[in-house]
Amino acid sequence: MSMQVEKLEKNMAKLTIEVSAEEFEKACNEAYNNNKSKISVPGFRKGKVPRQMVEKMYGPGVFYEEAADICIRNTYGEEVEGNKEIEVVSRPEIEVTQIEKGKSFIYVATVALKPEVKLGKYKGVKIEKVETEVTDADVDAEIEKERKANSRTIVVEDRAVKDGDITVIDFEGFVDGVAFEGGKGENYPLTIGSGQFIPGFEEQLIGAEIGKDVEVNVTFPEDYQAEELAGKAAVFKCKVNEIKETELPEVDDEFASEVSDFDTVAEWKEDLKKALAEKKEAQAKDEKETKALEAAIDGAEMDIPDAMVEYECENMINDYAMRLRQQGLSIDQYMMFTGMDMNGLKDQMRPQALKTIQSRLVLEAVVEAEKIEATDAEIDEEIAKMAEMYGMEADKIKDTMGDREKELMSKDVCLRKAAEFIAAEAKEGK
Repeated sequence: MSMQVEKLEKNMAKLTIEVSAEEFEKACNEAYNNNKSKISVPGFRKGKVPRQMVEKMYGPGVFYEEAADICIRNTYGEEVEGNKEIEVVSRPEIEVTQIEKGKSFIYVATVALKPEVKLGKYKGVKIEKVETEVTDADVDAEIEKERKANSRTIVVEDRAVKDGDITVIDFEGFVDGVAFEGGKGENYPLTIGSGQFIPGFEEQLIGAEIGKDVEVNVTFPEDYQAEELAGKAAVFKCKVNEIKETELPEVDDEFASEVSDFDTVAEWKEDLKKALAEKKEAQAKDEKETKALEAAIDGAEMDIPDAMVEYECENMINDYAMRLRQQGLSIDQYMMFTGMDMNGLKDQMRPQALKTIQSRLVLEAVVEAEKIEATDAEIDEEIAKMAEMYGMEADKIKDTMGDREKELMSKDVCLRKAAEFIAAEAKEGK
């Protein structure tokens, strides 16, 4: 078994991998054994037809496709990982170039290689100063959130609809005087100002009275999901069945004692201000690292192959699909609900995929340039965080980790330290 590497433009490469005739013959025999129980030939018991007989009846290449898959599966990863001169960063595009009885099996894998990064300025980059001051408005906003969380909904009977009300309505939509499919609803809950309906609909319900009919005139957006309605003028005949409003509690010492550990509003506000300051400091640290890294990326040179971006998109979609499954939704259902296909989803994720790759490559280059390493104490700290997260003992996690897992954890620590290094060296200004 051998591999030849031919480097192409834009960090692409062709890997020509040759598998010996003996190994290919073993793969053919494995393919035969995998399928012999399904083969029926008159005069032979099922599963007992000799391989030579099957090949005579169906041709010598009857098992080649599966044998090729076996050879590729058994050799590709071993050859790629064993070659220290290249680092493959995409899925391979496979082309079989020789497959014949008694000869070696040869295939070509076209792949993207990790691009080299030429760092520009990454120490002392200029970034906009991140504000961390906590204002009275910030504190008031937190208090408003708490008021809404402790609000109650009351039924209103003595006035018309106003902005912010929770209404219950009947409606039916018409285009050119004809009712359209999906345009009718009864006892539908609608919060005025939520933007739940198409633009202009909710505002026209302001002033409507309970039990009285009202006409709402709107135009569907040009990019509306139902093509037969896109850009069309419509009339909705509506009736308001119920009006509710949200009643917020007064901000006084009694309310403060109910929602916090303090007896007075003044004490509560002081604690909120302290908590917000800590939150803003943490956010500012993250934002500073992001801005400094973006500046370092802008100054770097790297030629990222399209196949590498495509591979990152696929990984992101797989991660997203896994999160959807945890919510009881499949990726196919998600695309059906959003009207998006797989290509559209990839297009949506491609900018973030490119940014992720650029960030990782630059940080890896900084790790190398600054000779950044992860200490044993830092690795132990990461393991302790994992132990706390999963409710396990740190020693047990450490014992179950293999060299590969430890290497990945060490790399993550180094990348984080590189990001912190770039941010620490950055110069903030207005």
